[in-house]
Amino acid sequence: MHSLLQDLRYSLRQLTKSPGFTLTAVISLALGIGATTAVFSVIYAALLNPYPYPTANRIVRLEVTSKGDSTWASPNGPEVQQLRQLSIIESVVAMDYYAMTLTGHELPENVNGIGLVSDGFNDLGMPPLLGRGLLPSDAIDGQDPQPVVVLSYKFWQKQFFANPDVVGHTLQLDRKNYQIVGVAAPRFIWYSADVYVPLKLTQDPGPTYIVDLLLKPGVTHQAADAALQPLMEQFSRDMPKHFPEQFQVRVKGLNEWVIKRIGGTLYVMFGAVMLLLVIGCGNVSILLLARGTARQHELAVRAAVGAGRGRIMGQLLTESLMLAVVGATLGVLTSYGILAGIRLLLPPYAFAPEVVIRINLPVLFFSVAVALGTGVLFGLWPALQLSQTEIGQIMQSSTRRVAGSVQGRRTHNVLIAGQIALTLVLLAGAGSAVKSFTRMLHRPLGYDPHNVMSVGIAPHDNAHATWAARGIYFEQLRAKIAELPGVTGAAISIFANPPRSGSNERFEILGRPADEQQMGYIHQVGPEYFAVLRIPVLQGRVTTENHDGAHVAVINRTLARRYFPNGDAIGHSVKLPAIEDHPPEILAAPHIADSWLPIVGIVDDFLDDGLRNPIQPAVFVPYTLSMYSGTQILVRTIVPPLTLVHAVRAQLVAVNPDQQTWGDVEDLDSWITNGPEWQQEHLAAWIFGIFAWLALALAAVGLYSVVSYTVAQRTNEFGIRMALGAQGWDLLRIVFASTLTSVGAGIIAGVALSVALSTILAKWAEGSVRDPVILLAGVLLLGLVAGVACVIPARRACDVDPMTALRCE
Repeated sequence: MHSLLQDLRYSLRQLTKSPGFTLTAVISLALGIGATTAVFSVIYAALLNPYPYPTANRIVRLEVTSKGDSTWASPNGPEVQQLRQLSIIESVVAMDYYAMTLTGHELPENVNGIGLVSDGFNDLGMPPLLGRGLLPSDAIDGQDPQPVVVLSYKFWQKQFFANPDVVGHTLQLDRKNYQIVGVAAPRFIWYSADVYVPLKLTQDPGPTYIVDLLLKPGVTHQAADAALQPLMEQFSRDMPKHFPEQFQVRVKGLNEWVIKRIGGTLYVMFGAVMLLLVIGCGNVSILLLARGTARQHELAVRAAVGAGRGRIMGQLLTESLMLAVVGATLGVLTSYGILAGIRLLLPPYAFAPEVVIRINLPVLFFSVAVALGTGVLFGLWPALQLSQTEIGQIMQSSTRRVAGSVQGRRTHNVLIAGQIALTLVLLAGAGSAVKSFTRMLHRPLGYDPHNVMSVGIAPHDNAHATWAARGIYFEQLRAKIAELPGVTGAAISIFANPPRSGSNERFEILGRPADEQQMGYIHQVGPEYFAVLRIPVLQGRVTTENHDGAHVAVINRTLARRYFPNGDAIGHSVKLPAIEDHPPEILAAPHIADSWLPIVGIVDDFLDDGLRNPIQPAVFVPYTLSMYSGTQILVRTIVPPLTLVHAVRAQLVAVNPDQQTWGDVEDLDSWITNGPEWQQEHLAAWIFGIFAWLALALAAVGLYSVVSYTVAQRTNEFGIRMALGAQGWDLLRIVFASTLTSVGAGIIAGVALSVALSTILAKWAEGSVRDPVILLAGVLLLGLVAGVACVIPARRACDVDPMTALRCE
C-alpha cells in the first residue's frame, strides 16, 4: 500500500509537470469515449431496441408491392376474420384512425383516436399504468362498442394534469360521453394516438381497416409472405378495386421504415465516431510512446540503483491508468453533453414515437475499456523495451539518441500515418455531406413557401355524406379563412403540399394506347392553388370553379415536354383511371374514372417528388372530382402565418361549431425542414463535419507532439550541425523531411480508403467522396495543418544554441 501511494503521488507530480501532455491525452480520450457512447446510444434506441412491446420482433405490417410502389393492405371485416385463421398468425391487431373532437371547450380540439380491437392491449403485451386496457367485452360482435376509452400517457398529463384518480371519470368526444377505464403506460404510444376506443369490426365488406399481424414464434418474414400471397390474391378477386392488378405480398417489421429512411446515416455516423475514437486513442498512444522513450534514461538510472522491472512497470502502469481514468471519467460526462447536442439535430419524426434515447451502458463500458487498454499498453511499452536493452548501453548514450532510435521513429510514423489516413476519410465524408446539403439548399423549389401555412381539416364520419354537400362545405371553410385580415389567399390542397405532393398514379392520354405506362403525380387542388404558391401559368388557364366538379385538367411543363413535344398539349385530354369513389370516406364525381379531362393549361415545374429527385410529370385536377372526408387548406398571409392559427380556428368554428384542425398547423418552410430528406442531409452535414474537425484537431496535436519530442531528443545533433555551419533552413528541411514520409503515406492511404468506402458513404450523402475537388481540398487542408504543426517545433530547432546543445552531450 505504501508503494502504491508513492506511485500515485509521483504520477500526479509527473502529470501536473506536463500540463500540455496531460490535457491533450485527457481531451483525446474524453472526446473519443463521449462521442462513441452518445452516437451508439442513438443507434441502439432508434434501430436496435425502439419498441417496449415484448412481442415487437414478431409484429409485422402487411403491404402489397406493385411496380415498385408499396402500399398498406387494408382488409375489410370478413377478410380480417380469414387472416386470423392462418396457421402462421397468432393474432391480428386491427385498428382504424378516428379524427375525434374534444368538445365542451371554447374551441374544439383535435384528438387523434385509434379504434383498436378489444384484445389489442393483450396482444401488444403492455399493461396500462392505471386501470385496465380494452377487453373483448367492450366490443361484442353484432353490438355497438361500449363507450369506454383508454387515455395515452401524454394526453392524461395534458388534459388531466396526471390526476391518479382519473379512472371512472367521463371524457366528452364528438359530444358523446366516454368512461375512462385506463391510462396507457408512458411508452405505449401505438400509432401516436391520444385515446384508444373499442373497434367495431363489422361484416360489411365496405369499411377497411389497418392491420398488424402478430406472427407465431419461429415464423420468418419469407414464410409469412409465402403463406399470405394466395389469400391476398383471393381477396383481390373478391374486391378488385382494393388491390393493384399484379402485386407481391410483403410483410415488414415495425421499424423497417426507420431503418430505410435514416438507418444508413446513423450506421455511417457510428463508423465515423469509431474512427474518432481510434484517432483519439492513437493520439494517446503517440504521446505515451514519445514521453516514454524520452524517459528511458531516467528508467535506466532507476534500474541501475536497484529498482526492479516490476517496480518500474508498476510506476508506469499507475501513471497510465491515472491518465486513462481521468480521460474516461471526463468521457462519461462528455457523452451526456454530446447526446444532448445530437438530440437537437435529430429529425423530429425520424423514429418511432416510442423511442427513448439515453446513454447505453454496455457501449460506455466498452469505450472506457478501450481507453484503459490503450493507456496500459502504450504506457508500459517503454518499460517492456527497457527490459530488452542493456542498461549500460542506455547509460553510456544520451537519452536523445535512444529516444530517436529507428524503431521509435518507425512506430511514431506508423501511428501518425494512420491518424492522417483516418482524418482524411472523415474530411472527405464531411465535404461530401456539406456539398450535398448545400446543393439541396440552393435547388430552386419552383414555388414560394414563405408566409404560407397548411391547415388540416379533420374528417368527421358521416358528415356531408353527399358529393355536392361536401364540395360546398369545403368551399365555405376556404372562403371563411380567406376573409381574415392579413390573409391574401387560401386554396384547397388534398395531399398536394410540395415538395413531396400528390400521388404517383397511372394516367392515359387520348389517342395513345391505354396500356402505355404513363405515370405521373396527380394533384387535387382548388383554382387558387397556383396563385397561393406563386406557381406561374405558362400557357392557357387554370380552373375557376371551386365546387361544381369541372371536368378539366392542368399539366406541368415536364409532362408537356415529354408527351407533347410539338407544344400542342392544350386541347388534348387525359384520363385518370385511379381516381376512386369510396363512400363514405371518398366521394367522387359521377363516372369520373372513365371521363376524359381536356387539358386547359400548363404551369411551370416545381418540386413534387422530394428535394433530391427529378421533377416528375404532374396532372392537376379540381379537388371536387374526388374528395376525402378531410382536406387541407393552404393559407398565404402578410404576417407570420402561425400567428393567425387561433383566428383560423375561430373562422372554422363559425362555419361548424365542431370543426377542428387536424394535427399541428405548420408553415411550408417547416414542411420542408421537417422533411426526411432535409433532416437526413442536415444531420449528416453537421455531425460528420463536427467529427471531421475534431479528428483534424487531434491529428494536428498528435503530429505536433511527435515533432516536438523529436526536436527535443535531437537537440545535441542540431547543435553540432549548427556548430559545423548548418543554417536555419537546413534544420527546417531536416524536421520537415522527418515527417514527410508519415504524412505522405497517411494521405495516400486516406485517399485509397475514401475511394474504397465511397459506395458505403453514398448511402447517406448524394455527393461522392470520389469527387477530386473534395479529395484535393482535404489533402490541402491536411497538408496545411501538418505544416503548421511542424513549423513551431522546427523554428524551435533553429533557435538552438550550439554551446547549450554540446553541454547537453
